[in-house]
Amino acid sequence: MLQVVWLKRDLRCRDHAPLFEAVQRGPVLPLYIYEPSLWSAPDAAPRHWSFVAESLTDLRRRLPIAVRVGEVLPVLDEIRRTHGIAGLWAHEETTNWIAYQRDRAVRRWAREQGIPFIELPGSGVVRRLRSRNGWSAAWERQMGAAPAPAVEQLPAIPGIALGEIPPSAPALQRGGETAAWETLDSFLLERGRNYSREMSSPVTAFTSCSRLSAHLAWGTISLRETTQATRRRMDAAPDWKRALRSFDARLHWRSHFMQKMEDEPQIEFRNFVTAFDGMREPHWNEEYFAAWCEGRTGYGMIDACMRALRETGWINFRMRAMLVSFASYHLWLHWPKPAAFLARQFTDYEPGIHYAQFQMQSGTTGINTLRIYSPDKQALDQDPRGEFVRRWVPEGVGPRIVDHGAAYKLARARMAAFRQMPAMKAQAKVVQVKHGSRKKPAPSRQKTLF
Repeated sequence: MLQVVWLKRDLRCRDHAPLFEAVQRGPVLPLYIYEPSLWSAPDAAPRHWSFVAESLTDLRRRLPIAVRVGEVLPVLDEIRRTHGIAGLWAHEETTNWIAYQRDRAVRRWAREQGIPFIELPGSGVVRRLRSRNGWSAAWERQMGAAPAPAVEQLPAIPGIALGEIPPSAPALQRGGETAAWETLDSFLLERGRNYSREMSSPVTAFTSCSRLSAHLAWGTISLRETTQATRRRMDAAPDWKRALRSFDARLHWRSHFMQKMEDEPQIEFRNFVTAFDGMREPHWNEEYFAAWCEGRTGYGMIDACMRALRETGWINFRMRAMLVSFASYHLWLHWPKPAAFLARQFTDYEPGIHYAQFQMQSGTTGINTLRIYSPDKQALDQDPRGEFVRRWVPEGVGPRIVDHGAAYKLARARMAAFRQMPAMKAQAKVVQVKHGSRKKPAPSRQKTLF
């Protein structure tokens, strides 16, 4: 009978606790399942699969990974009937609603079949968390623990074909564990010196940001090893300390936002504060949405960022926040459809971060400061010579879809009306208790990621 290691968003052999633990208990089958239901979901995109396929190809150079196309339960049941499953192993996963429901179905199936299903933590998120009190200390303990030893050699299982990795287009960002470590090294030793100063501008961020977000999202490197490597470098290079402290803080905030979805998976499609229901929905404008998606709003920084994102699969955090702010306030678009669109553009799409951040930037959490970015100010601050806008909007900026001053005034008035509602205030208190941070960041630390 086999120890099956179900690979999902953990495509690596280093610091992979399920893989290491399974190896101690018998013959191991590392298994990746291409699930049509997940890959046809509204938040999935070919660019995600390209990164995953490249990562699987890289991992197969070390391990005999079996790849199957189909839904999880029929695939697992076939292996159970033909070879037997002594144990099913996986990392705990905080992800979208469809995968959340899928995981619950697998747990039920495993119980019914009498198969131990062992899920181990790895992302700094605490499952079945009762209170946010002490969460930061728990995160530090998990990040400070010794990484699981690498598993780099396994015998193939006789009678089990490895299967073909479904085809994909070339990845927009190179995937795989090899690329992940090369990216981390180049950031910690070369590119990251000015991280804290250069992460906000799209002119410099493509080089000065870590560019590890896709690798962390798809698990080609672990959060623990990234954190520990960052802290070792911080100790070894005092002149880098400011930059690396800033990056280290964002690794912490990464898990903080994922914890929100772990505790409340419905935030993928439901407002944190339901008193905001109906605030934007009646005002949906399909023409505004299309213009925003296509980068033709007439605001140079908005259009350049959207076009760069669509072309490269990445844009830095401040520009992501600006894009969401513009859709939410200037265009007054309800967030779910814009969120699904941007999910498909981000190679580093991480559901736990994505929806919590999207709601924070669109003002529906009830507990965060209202953020209405001025695209013109962002252009002056982050692209003062206009080089980024000229690169991505070479034809020149077209007429503006809305007036900034009028849209800003209207959005502020609408938000103020809803924020004064007694139901909103009561629900916001509940959100703060359940999801609010207990660790106050330093004044200079912005709650931004990568």
